[in-house]
Amino acid sequence: MLILEKRPSPSRFWQGATPVLAVALTMIAGGVMFAILGKNPFEAIRTIFWDPVFGEFAWYFRGQLLVKAGPLILIAVGLSLGFRAGIWNIGAEGQYIMGAIFGAAVGLAFYPASGWFIFPLMVLAGGFGGWLWAMIPAILRTKFRTNEILVSLLLVYVAQSILSSMALGALRNPEGGGFPGSRNLSQYPAAANPEIIAGSGMHWGVVAAFIAVIAAYVLLQRHILGFHIRLAGQAPRAARFAGVSPDRLVVLCMGISGALAGLAGLFEVSGPAGQISIDFASGYGFTAIIVAFLGRLNPLGILLAGLLMALTYVGGDNASTNLGLPSASIQAFQGMLLFFLLAVDLLSNYRIKFLLKERA
Repeated sequence: MLILEKRPSPSRFWQGATPVLAVALTMIAGGVMFAILGKNPFEAIRTIFWDPVFGEFAWYFRGQLLVKAGPLILIAVGLSLGFRAGIWNIGAEGQYIMGAIFGAAVGLAFYPASGWFIFPLMVLAGGFGGWLWAMIPAILRTKFRTNEILVSLLLVYVAQSILSSMALGALRNPEGGGFPGSRNLSQYPAAANPEIIAGSGMHWGVVAAFIAVIAAYVLLQRHILGFHIRLAGQAPRAARFAGVSPDRLVVLCMGISGALAGLAGLFEVSGPAGQISIDFASGYGFTAIIVAFLGRLNPLGILLAGLLMALTYVGGDNASTNLGLPSASIQAFQGMLLFFLLAVDLLSNYRIKFLLKERA
């Protein structure tokens, strides 16, 4: 008989090993799924994980890895601060959308003027849009004790409706022949977010993601605020005795995560996506939740997890094109990562013991 025995303290070995184990189990389960779909599982896994890094066209795919990883890392770093403190912002996708709308609106308001100040203003507007959207569940929780999980999640659908309205209305390209979507910001030099080094995939959003990783690491390890965040998540009662204000922490963590998600949206709409469109919402806000937990809510871990998840995006697209795998199977494959991570994370706090059944 198998039983779970609680450990006296969390196992540091399993805390580090569970992400690796989760990835291995995802590969196995994904291989079974691909086999059921009639595809060679070994070829599918190789196409997803190996070819984008070491394959024939790796020079192209490596740039795409940074393009995909940038917003994931930026959003996940912000979410991880709240998650560490027990504050559950599940609506980063909505904050990502609102940051894109606010930032694009500022850039389009100056069209066709030129000026060095336009893009910095867009960055500020993008961060503000995400922050403003995150303040709604933050204030509702602190003032009326509502559940931030439900409020932030429901606001995603409100943001998607606003996105459709903007693409069909206020931000629609007047020279677009009536088709939905804004002007292409990547073709408007003052508002564009191009690659810093051609072919590298490195744009200002990727730079911001690396800065966020460093800043979050310093905050958590060297600043009193980081101590308060960790203490609030591990021992809420002790945090109150230490003078930590739960409401202030909610507003702060939700604000930071919302602002970073908004920046991710701005850098995406002014760079890779190029315009506000009906289908601009890409699911980055939800996928970043997987990245945050896969990285153990640690900024450096999130950096590696973001690159890994970007690999599944790029490799998944490659597998869909070359092997004919349905896109839904790639999304299921990505979801398996979170499922297995949550499952094997049990080993961090519990050990499995075998008990022999005593005969009567």
